[in-house]
Amino acid sequence: MSNTQSMIFTIYGDYIRHYGNKIWIGSLIRLLKEFGHNEQSVRVAVSRMMKQGWLESEKEGNKSYYFLTTRGEARMEEAAIRIFKLMPNDWDGKWRMLMYTIPEEKRQVRDELRKELLWSGFGSFSSGCWISPNNLEKEVEFLIEKYGIQNYVDFFVADYKGPQANRALVEKSWPLQEIEGKYQDFISTYSKQYIIHQSMMNDGRMSDAECFVERTNLVHEYRKFLFTDPGLPKELLPEIWSGNHAALLFEQYYKLLAQPANHFFEEVFQEDNDMRRKDKAYDADDHPLLMD
Repeated sequence: MSNTQSMIFTIYGDYIRHYGNKIWIGSLIRLLKEFGHNEQSVRVAVSRMMKQGWLESEKEGNKSYYFLTTRGEARMEEAAIRIFKLMPNDWDGKWRMLMYTIPEEKRQVRDELRKELLWSGFGSFSSGCWISPNNLEKEVEFLIEKYGIQNYVDFFVADYKGPQANRALVEKSWPLQEIEGKYQDFISTYSKQYIIHQSMMNDGRMSDAECFVERTNLVHEYRKFLFTDPGLPKELLPEIWSGNHAALLFEQYYKLLAQPANHFFEEVFQEDNDMRRKDKAYDADDHPLLMD
């Protein structure tokens, strides 16, 4: 069974954020029950997410509602753009380099910064030196301010003049073979499931609740690539890169399950939440960042 907090993040990112970012705790418990999470584990996870600064709460009568903080909304938006942007960007030819010497007494800050840099798509080029070919200036500014490390870091936007090729920097900074293997595993598992569920849906043998579980699990699993795949531009990727095939499979599978999954979510949500907060432009079948 997946981590409760991680699954709550997925449901906020794929559903709740399109409905005003706010949900009654009872509805959230009901949704998580479909995945085998009990009420206590949901309440503990929500409490932890509040302490971590992802969620806030408010009372309406005797009901508690939870909504994403500004920080939580920003993280969800950034994650969604990376999950649903299915093809690599073009490259401007520049490298972003972040170098730091954070003292030992600030070890916790250093460890947190490393996690954030990995999540943003930076690669560890050498000790205390992180690089990325992507335009991450805003993310770096945010992290420097967040952790108050202005005195310990230097940030460069640079050209690489050799003596190796640019791809050599990639091989040194990211475990591409390992990431390729994870994409192959994803394709192997989910291409089989896609065919089975397509057949079941054609025969009317899948409920809306089952589609909700499968679509959420699909996004949840694909979301893990945020922590491993840096989203390199196509000029720096190997000629055969399974990430592209995984992205197309994800898109097809996501669209297959979209309508019945969203129907189940709305059935649960509309009972004790405000459906008027739904984003008018939101169409479950046509995510704005999915390919045409």
